[in-house]
Amino acid sequence: MASPKLKGVSEDLNPVDSANLLSEIELQDDDLELLEGEATSEQTPDTGALPVLAVIGRPNVGKSTLVNRILGRRAAVVQDHPGVTRDRVRYQAQWAGKDFQLLDTGGWELGVNGLDQMVAAQAEASIQLADAVLFVTDAGVGATETDMQIARILQRCNKPVILVANKVDSERMEADAAALWSLGLGEPFPLSALHGRGSGDLLDKAIGMLPEESQYSRALPEGSPGRVALIGRPNVGKSSLLNSLAGSQRVVVNELAGTTRDPVDEVIEIAGVPWTFVDTAGIRRRMLKSRGADFYASLRTQAAIEEADVAMVLLDASQPLASADIRIIEEVISAGRAMVLVNNKWDLLDEERRHDLEREWDLQLSHVEWAPRINLSAKTAWHTNRIQGALAQALAGWNTRITTSELNTFLGRLVAEHPHPVRGGKQPRIMFATQVSAAPPRFVLFTTGFLDPSYRRFIEHRLREEYGFIGSPIQISVRVRERRKR
Repeated sequence: MASPKLKGVSEDLNPVDSANLLSEIELQDDDLELLEGEATSEQTPDTGALPVLAVIGRPNVGKSTLVNRILGRRAAVVQDHPGVTRDRVRYQAQWAGKDFQLLDTGGWELGVNGLDQMVAAQAEASIQLADAVLFVTDAGVGATETDMQIARILQRCNKPVILVANKVDSERMEADAAALWSLGLGEPFPLSALHGRGSGDLLDKAIGMLPEESQYSRALPEGSPGRVALIGRPNVGKSSLLNSLAGSQRVVVNELAGTTRDPVDEVIEIAGVPWTFVDTAGIRRRMLKSRGADFYASLRTQAAIEEADVAMVLLDASQPLASADIRIIEEVISAGRAMVLVNNKWDLLDEERRHDLEREWDLQLSHVEWAPRINLSAKTAWHTNRIQGALAQALAGWNTRITTSELNTFLGRLVAEHPHPVRGGKQPRIMFATQVSAAPPRFVLFTTGFLDPSYRRFIEHRLREEYGFIGSPIQISVRVRERRKR
């Protein structure tokens, strides 16, 4: 039994005895799965060439349950209420000897902040990344208006689609699945993701639709450290920078903003290292406010960010920071990608503008001071030689991993020196912590109570001081748990 002196993470434990610490906590099933996954997890190799199978549908139809069934483990969070999955999450999967990527997505519903356009935007963003699609519906509910909307999008996308009629738990319920013919996507495939009924046959059919290699992404060339997405507003110099790095005219550059529409992949050697750069369309406005070609350019840019390891956000240093610049930076952070910030067109700045720029950064970008910052001129190639060092630094921060023992020892000292403020007569304590993943670094803290957002930011700040994490966002999750009764 752990020492009765243990209150949260004791600074006296060095090294930390993880088993003793965990024995003090009333863990739930998903906690154990998370910890077991953390113990065995490794950085997966580049999966860029693997075909992508997307799982889409409205909320609470069983998408994440199906993802877990395909993976053979509980990787996606499943709860009885809708909307648990918020973002697109990739997993590497295998069936019948074939490797592929599985794309789990959030659910979409009509009538929630945006109506039809929100459904269309989210569905098309996921479809954009996929070679084939599993469209999951609830056979017991039948075809809803949201299902009809997604079906219309799928009919236009010209990609292989399997219409999955989920929650068909017995033969007598297969008649419910037949009603989904009305969606116009062919024969519904009856399935029970929860019980596994029909899942093997579904995967056989899905594997048959997938190409050997993805048509929408390529594997990294040998020796390449990662993918770099060049993003920013129109006309900030993304294509000019790519040409400057390549030493040739690889992509079209024009004074007219918006010349680039489709992401352009280029392998460019810098000091003998082959980097894969992706030039993207300039982001003009929020995707939901875009129309026509701009809308689809935004979708492809979003996909490029999610495919990348590190994003280089280009800013026009000669112009004041715009709300669109801030929004693009937030998109990179939300996607969990490493980031390098670039002030381009430095040759156009005078002393007054440089002073104003520093003030703008202090006021608007202080929350990303962890990102490497380069001042350069793509047009003259001034300071472009600093790019490789910044990219390597950001990727190293993104892949940083701290052992569980070291992390708990560090947090033990931190909590002893700066305990959480008392709230409502109680003081939350950190009982155990672990880093569940790198790229991006994600930490889970088991606590006796909710941690104030300001205290989480304090922990993040001190983690950066101690371990760097230069160029990488940090994700900190808190799980409130009870102490185990003695």
